[in-house]
Amino acid sequence: MMQEADHLAVESGTGRVFRRLMRYMKPYARTLVIAFVVLALATGADVLGPVLIQRFIDDDLTPRHFPTGPVLALAVAYLALQVGTAVFNYLQSVWFQEAALKMIQQLRMDVFGKVQHLGLKFFDRTPTGVLVSRITNDTEAIKDFYVSVMSSYVQNIFLLIGIFVSMFALDARLAGFCVLLAPIVVCIMWAYRRASRRIFHETRRRLSLLNAKLNESLQGMYLIQAMRQQARLKREFGAINTAYFRARMRNIRMNSLLLRPLVDVVNLSTLVLILSFFGLQSLRTVVDIGVLYAFVNYLDRFFEPVNDMMERLNVFQQAMVAGERVFQVLDQAELAPTQVAGWGNPRISHGKVEFDDVTFSYDGETDVLRHISFTAYPGQTVALVGHTGSGKSSIVNLLMRFYSVEHGHIRIDDVPLEAYSDNELRHQVGLVLQDPFLFVGTIADNIRLGNDALTDEDIVEAARFVQADPFIERLPEGYREPVRERGATLSGGQRQLISFARTMAFNPKILVLDEATASVDTETEEAIQSALARMRQGRTTIAIAHRLSTIQDADLILVLHHGEIVERGTHQELLAMEGLYHKMYLLQQGGRLAVR
Repeated sequence: MMQEADHLAVESGTGRVFRRLMRYMKPYARTLVIAFVVLALATGADVLGPVLIQRFIDDDLTPRHFPTGPVLALAVAYLALQVGTAVFNYLQSVWFQEAALKMIQQLRMDVFGKVQHLGLKFFDRTPTGVLVSRITNDTEAIKDFYVSVMSSYVQNIFLLIGIFVSMFALDARLAGFCVLLAPIVVCIMWAYRRASRRIFHETRRRLSLLNAKLNESLQGMYLIQAMRQQARLKREFGAINTAYFRARMRNIRMNSLLLRPLVDVVNLSTLVLILSFFGLQSLRTVVDIGVLYAFVNYLDRFFEPVNDMMERLNVFQQAMVAGERVFQVLDQAELAPTQVAGWGNPRISHGKVEFDDVTFSYDGETDVLRHISFTAYPGQTVALVGHTGSGKSSIVNLLMRFYSVEHGHIRIDDVPLEAYSDNELRHQVGLVLQDPFLFVGTIADNIRLGNDALTDEDIVEAARFVQADPFIERLPEGYREPVRERGATLSGGQRQLISFARTMAFNPKILVLDEATASVDTETEEAIQSALARMRQGRTTIAIAHRLSTIQDADLILVLHHGEIVERGTHQELLAMEGLYHKMYLLQQGGRLAVR
């Protein structure tokens, strides 16, 4: 079973998470203050209702005295309180929830923005589904905290304060007794928080695993159906789904015990004591029915917000656990390598690439590159060949600054790689992958890639340069043709030509080709090779190739084996050595060596 990445930093403590969530309220402090004031008015109007009823019962109904003016005034006042309560509740609800939604919108943007700047080391060890769960499900849980818990807790606190004040005004002894209920409720909430934290962590983790398995299955659906893996994947998904179900059931059982049922027991016990008090008092003296009504009403109103707070404590605890998981992503320190200060702002003007005794390891233990040294001069093509796992892609990853160089140096135009800004490096070093990724949008969008400086004419010119224009023009909507997820409606060769066009639209000085023709047929490869020949003219090219026939004209061929350069030279020079390159060439030629 896929496990969540253990390297995620731990941000523990509900208080710390709560304070960080509260910081997102600062930009909306004015709106929230107004919402709280209106909320206080709504609560006050709501609390005054039973007082007016008590006045009517004791002063008018019990003595059967109904003066028109005072009774009408009470009725109008009561109606005005009810209307005012409704209006105030509407306004505070709209203002508070608008601010809350803006807070969660900002939090989502912060998390998404942080993910964009994390280094590939982080993604190498973190399942995609886990991150998707944190950005979607966990932020949604936090949204429930902002939208419902915060406003509800504040409203309930105001309501409880108003109820206690009214109770003391009616009967100080009984009100004092009811105050003793507060520690009992606090103890119940404390016990629930302690017991629920671990269960909520397990529930969120199981949900992340569920999303991870779902994401993996959808991404690999082609292979799943081709290899008849549906039954196995269904069993694995079922096991994870069952584990999530059991975690949720533990949560439900705990809620069923510690939330409303336990509070209802306290509520009923208190009601029995209050009625007993009034019953005993009625044996000695006259009891005001209005006071009894108001007290019972306030007692019911006291436990209504308590029950609401207890039920929302479930949402609160889930939000704190979700917030902890979201802040783990925000606190990640594994950022993508970027420019080092102190070098000014150098420009890539020629495209000379130099690796100087570079050694690299992904995990810090096993070196995948050892003492790599070579120079690609401006306009030259340097090809990297070797068996799978020999280190070819690792050289490209370092040149693209996806990972930091640990030992040795990489220079472009005799300037250290880390001296260049991200903008300069990405603009002047163009990358074409074996499996090009296309975004949902249009053909033009995928060539432009959000660069508004590129005009429609620039896009067409780039497509013509790589000979992609003929097939694009044949599409029903041409450059406005919609592209579905990952370019599923286009052939592999068409997707590759589009990736060539978007690379050439930036007119880079250095071209990096990561097995750009490995996944296309021979006929399509010829068209792509023709486009590549034009792209390489006047540019420094670093090319990874499995088909040796595609790099025979390279100025320098580096043969890698177990992370080391074991041979170097031109095609003819390497054949004459009769070493590893010679063997690889023989295998691809079917045992017939054809020297050109």
